[in-house]
Amino acid sequence: MSRNALLQPQHTIHPSAVVDAGAVIGPATRIWHFSHVCGGARIGACCSLGQNVYVGNDVVIGDNVKIQNNVSVYDAVTIEDDVFCGPSMVFTNVHNPRAAVVRKDEYRPTLVRRGATIGANATIVCGVTIGSYAFLAAGAVATRDVPDFALMAGVPARRIGWISRHGERLALPEEGEGRAVCPHTGDVYAVSGGVCTLLSAE
Repeated sequence: MSRNALLQPQHTIHPSAVVDAGAVIGPATRIWHFSHVCGGARIGACCSLGQNVYVGNDVVIGDNVKIQNNVSVYDAVTIEDDVFCGPSMVFTNVHNPRAAVVRKDEYRPTLVRRGATIGANATIVCGVTIGSYAFLAAGAVATRDVPDFALMAGVPARRIGWISRHGERLALPEEGEGRAVCPHTGDVYAVSGGVCTLLSAE
């Protein structure tokens, strides 16, 4: 770990991890075995980066983000607060990569909005936005924008339902309009025109 990295107090940085000079790491964030954080990265407070995690230079990670083992967060990825990235899920940043063609000026930005969950071995094709509190099932491949509260599965990923902020499936209609209550929290959700919104929270 570089002695020049901009580290705030109360970090847990495993001795095998590499944090390059210039990286900004928020308080109470934990970085575990064999991980590498590049110098331009900005990581918020109370995050957890598991074993063998890579974070590129042009990456912003919010607060309370959980990144499980074997995840690479490449340049042009922004992750907002309270996001969960499951083991071995994949981010990309070039749409049409070739080993012999340099395309570093063609990176497509990816945004993961607050509270989203990305399951183990899921893949996010670059240039998409994953909506707030959306849930991508294990192995799903997101090739286009994902709506807020959407439950997504498959290759390519398609919406199979709606999910609450607490992670409970909502009894909302596939088509048309309707309302549902989260069975755990009592929050009320409505769907209309393919858009799910939180109406009230307990």
